[in-house]
Amino acid sequence: MNYLDDSEYEAYGLEEGTADSWVTSASALIDGYCRRTTLGVAQYQERLRMNGRFLARLSYLPLAAANGAASPLVEVRARYGMPRRGEMVADDALLDAALAFGMAGTWTTLGVESLDWDADTGEVTLPVHPLGLPYNDIEVTYTAGLTTIPDAVKCACAQIVRNAQTTPGLNVRISQIDRMKMQYFSDSLVDDSVRRMLAPYVAQKVG
Repeated sequence: MNYLDDSEYEAYGLEEGTADSWVTSASALIDGYCRRTTLGVAQYQERLRMNGRFLARLSYLPLAAANGAASPLVEVRARYGMPRRGEMVADDALLDAALAFGMAGTWTTLGVESLDWDADTGEVTLPVHPLGLPYNDIEVTYTAGLTTIPDAVKCACAQIVRNAQTTPGLNVRISQIDRMKMQYFSDSLVDDSVRRMLAPYVAQKVG
Protein backbone atom coordinates (compact mmCIF):
# COMPACT_ATOMS: atom_id res chain seq x y z
CA MET A 1 0.00 0.00 0.00
CA ASN A 2 1.07 3.59 -0.57
CA TYR A 3 1.69 5.48 2.65
CA LEU A 4 0.97 8.85 1.05
CA ASP A 5 -2.12 9.80 -0.90
CA ASP A 6 -1.58 12.14 -3.85
CA SER A 7 -3.67 14.76 -2.05
CA GLU A 8 -1.04 14.77 0.74
CA TYR A 9 2.06 15.28 -1.37
CA GLU A 10 2.38 19.03 -0.85
CA ALA A 11 1.60 18.80 2.87
CA TYR A 12 4.59 16.48 3.31
CA GLY A 13 7.01 18.47 1.19
CA LEU A 14 6.61 16.83 -2.22
CA GLU A 15 5.67 18.55 -5.45
CA GLU A 16 2.05 18.24 -6.45
CA GLY A 17 3.02 16.60 -9.74
CA THR A 18 5.20 13.88 -8.14
CA ALA A 19 4.69 10.58 -9.95
CA ASP A 20 2.83 8.01 -7.86
CA SER A 21 5.53 5.46 -8.72
CA TRP A 22 8.00 7.34 -6.46
CA VAL A 23 5.66 6.91 -3.51
CA THR A 24 4.88 3.29 -4.40
CA SER A 25 8.58 2.43 -4.48
CA ALA A 26 9.27 4.36 -1.26
CA SER A 27 6.41 2.53 0.45
CA ALA A 28 7.86 -0.81 -0.68
CA LEU A 29 11.23 0.18 0.80
CA ILE A 30 9.50 0.97 4.10
CA ASP A 31 7.86 -2.48 4.12
CA GLY A 32 11.21 -4.14 3.46
CA TYR A 33 13.00 -2.13 6.13
CA CYS A 34 10.28 -2.90 8.68
CA ARG A 35 10.39 -6.62 7.68
CA ARG A 36 6.67 -6.68 6.96
CA THR A 37 4.38 -7.25 3.99
CA THR A 38 2.64 -3.99 4.92
CA LEU A 39 2.31 -1.65 7.88
CA GLY A 40 -1.45 -1.92 7.48
CA VAL A 41 -3.44 -4.68 9.16
CA ALA A 42 -2.39 -8.07 7.78
CA GLN A 43 -2.43 -11.70 8.89
CA TYR A 44 0.70 -13.44 10.17
CA GLN A 45 1.57 -16.87 11.49
CA GLU A 46 4.40 -17.64 13.90
CA ARG A 47 5.61 -20.82 15.58
CA LEU A 48 7.36 -20.15 18.89
CA ARG A 49 9.35 -22.34 21.25
CA MET A 50 7.94 -22.09 24.76
CA ASN A 51 10.10 -24.40 26.93
CA GLY A 52 7.35 -24.71 29.52
CA ARG A 53 6.50 -20.98 29.64
CA PHE A 54 2.96 -19.62 29.64
CA LEU A 55 3.74 -16.23 28.08
CA ALA A 56 4.49 -15.72 24.37
CA ARG A 57 5.54 -12.53 22.60
CA LEU A 58 4.63 -12.01 18.95
CA SER A 59 6.84 -10.20 16.45
CA TYR A 60 4.46 -7.96 14.51
CA LEU A 61 2.94 -5.02 16.38
CA PRO A 62 0.54 -3.61 17.26
CA LEU A 63 -1.93 -6.47 17.41
CA ALA A 64 -5.12 -5.36 15.69
CA ALA A 65 -8.36 -7.18 15.02
CA ALA A 66 -9.46 -7.41 11.41
CA ASN A 67 -12.76 -5.83 10.39
CA GLY A 68 -15.61 -7.62 12.15
CA ALA A 69 -13.32 -9.71 14.40
CA ALA A 70 -13.42 -9.52 18.18
CA SER A 71 -9.77 -10.47 18.67
CA PRO A 72 -6.52 -10.21 16.70
CA LEU A 73 -5.93 -13.89 17.52
CA VAL A 74 -7.29 -16.03 14.70
CA GLU A 75 -6.06 -19.46 15.83
CA VAL A 76 -3.68 -20.67 18.51
CA ARG A 77 -2.38 -24.23 18.61
CA ALA A 78 -0.16 -25.60 21.37
CA ARG A 79 2.00 -28.70 21.58
CA TYR A 80 2.43 -30.07 25.05
CA GLY A 81 5.79 -31.24 26.25
CA MET A 82 6.91 -34.18 28.36
CA PRO A 83 7.16 -33.03 32.00
CA ARG A 84 9.50 -34.64 34.46
CA ARG A 85 8.18 -36.29 37.57
CA GLY A 86 7.88 -33.81 40.37
CA GLU A 87 7.40 -30.87 37.97
CA MET A 88 3.65 -31.30 37.51
CA VAL A 89 1.33 -28.67 38.88
CA ALA A 90 -0.76 -31.45 40.37
CA ASP A 91 0.74 -34.85 41.17
CA ASP A 92 2.52 -37.67 39.38
CA ALA A 93 -0.70 -39.68 39.07
CA LEU A 94 -1.96 -37.03 36.65
CA LEU A 95 1.28 -37.35 34.71
CA ASP A 96 0.57 -41.06 34.26
CA ALA A 97 -2.94 -40.21 33.04
CA ALA A 98 -1.63 -37.62 30.58
CA LEU A 99 0.91 -40.06 29.19
CA ALA A 100 -1.68 -42.84 28.98
CA PHE A 101 -3.90 -40.71 26.74
CA GLY A 102 -0.95 -39.65 24.62
CA MET A 103 -1.37 -35.94 25.31
CA ALA A 104 2.31 -35.08 25.52
CA GLY A 105 3.71 -34.16 22.11
CA THR A 106 0.31 -33.62 20.47
CA TRP A 107 -1.05 -30.38 19.02
CA THR A 108 -4.21 -28.93 20.57
CA THR A 109 -6.23 -25.91 19.48
CA LEU A 110 -6.76 -23.37 22.26
CA GLY A 111 -9.85 -21.18 22.41
CA VAL A 112 -8.70 -17.70 21.41
CA GLU A 113 -11.58 -16.12 23.33
CA SER A 114 -10.05 -17.34 26.59
CA LEU A 115 -6.56 -15.91 25.95
CA ASP A 116 -5.28 -12.60 27.27
CA TRP A 117 -3.26 -10.42 24.90
CA ASP A 118 -1.64 -6.99 24.87
CA ALA A 119 -1.89 -5.05 21.61
CA ASP A 120 1.20 -2.89 22.19
CA THR A 121 3.66 -5.50 23.49
CA GLY A 122 2.34 -8.50 21.54
CA GLU A 123 2.27 -10.61 24.71
CA VAL A 124 -0.16 -13.54 24.76
CA THR A 125 -0.86 -15.30 28.07
CA LEU A 126 -1.66 -19.00 27.76
CA PRO A 127 -3.87 -20.91 30.19
CA VAL A 128 -2.35 -23.39 32.62
CA HIS A 129 -3.23 -26.93 31.59
CA PRO A 130 -5.44 -28.78 34.16
CA LEU A 131 -2.93 -31.64 34.27
CA GLY A 132 0.04 -29.29 34.54
CA LEU A 133 1.45 -30.15 31.12
CA PRO A 134 3.98 -27.56 29.94
CA TYR A 135 3.96 -26.06 26.44
CA ASN A 136 6.83 -26.97 24.12
CA ASP A 137 5.66 -25.00 21.06
CA ILE A 138 2.78 -22.81 20.02
CA GLU A 139 1.60 -21.78 16.57
CA VAL A 140 -0.24 -18.47 16.47
CA THR A 141 -2.21 -17.09 13.54
CA TYR A 142 -3.05 -13.44 14.18
CA THR A 143 -3.62 -10.04 12.64
CA ALA A 144 -1.48 -6.99 13.31
CA GLY A 145 -0.77 -3.58 11.84
CA LEU A 146 -1.78 0.05 11.82
CA THR A 147 -5.42 0.89 11.25
CA THR A 148 -4.39 4.52 10.60
CA ILE A 149 -1.04 5.42 9.06
CA PRO A 150 0.70 7.86 11.48
CA ASP A 151 2.44 11.07 10.48
CA ALA A 152 5.86 9.54 11.23
CA VAL A 153 5.40 6.92 8.50
CA LYS A 154 4.10 9.49 6.03
CA CYS A 155 7.05 11.76 6.76
CA ALA A 156 9.43 8.82 6.30
CA CYS A 157 7.83 7.98 2.96
CA ALA A 158 8.17 11.58 1.75
CA GLN A 159 11.80 11.73 2.93
CA ILE A 160 12.67 8.56 1.00
CA VAL A 161 11.15 10.09 -2.15
CA ARG A 162 13.18 13.28 -1.67
CA ASN A 163 16.34 11.23 -1.07
CA ALA A 164 15.67 9.24 -4.25
CA GLN A 165 15.10 12.35 -6.31
CA THR A 166 18.51 13.70 -5.29
CA THR A 167 20.38 10.40 -5.75
CA PRO A 168 22.50 10.01 -8.92
CA GLY A 169 20.95 7.43 -11.17
CA LEU A 170 17.47 7.98 -9.70
CA ASN A 171 16.90 11.68 -10.24
CA VAL A 172 15.60 11.44 -13.81
CA ARG A 173 11.90 12.32 -13.82
CA ILE A 174 10.12 9.35 -15.29
CA SER A 175 6.66 7.91 -14.79
CA GLN A 176 7.84 4.51 -13.60
CA ILE A 177 10.59 3.76 -11.08
CA ASP A 178 12.24 0.33 -11.02
CA ARG A 179 11.79 -1.01 -7.46
CA MET A 180 14.90 -3.14 -7.79
CA LYS A 181 16.84 0.00 -8.62
CA MET A 182 15.40 1.72 -5.54
CA GLN A 183 16.37 -1.31 -3.45
CA TYR A 184 19.93 -1.07 -4.77
CA PHE A 185 20.17 2.43 -3.30
CA SER A 186 18.29 1.55 -0.09
CA ASP A 187 21.24 2.24 2.23
CA SER A 188 21.37 5.88 1.15
CA LEU A 189 17.60 6.32 0.73
CA VAL A 190 16.69 5.02 4.20
CA ASP A 191 18.87 7.51 6.07
CA ASP A 192 19.19 8.08 9.81
CA SER A 193 16.16 10.37 10.00
CA VAL A 194 14.01 7.77 8.23
CA ARG A 195 15.29 5.02 10.52
CA ARG A 196 14.34 7.04 13.59
CA MET A 197 10.82 7.63 12.28
CA LEU A 198 10.32 3.95 11.42
CA ALA A 199 11.97 2.48 14.53
CA PRO A 200 8.67 1.76 16.38
CA TYR A 201 7.33 -0.21 13.41
CA VAL A 202 10.24 -2.57 12.67
CA ALA A 203 9.25 -6.17 13.42
CA GLN A 204 11.43 -7.68 16.14
CA LYS A 205 11.88 -11.43 16.17
CA VAL A 206 11.70 -12.58 19.78
CA GLY A 207 13.67 -15.68 20.63
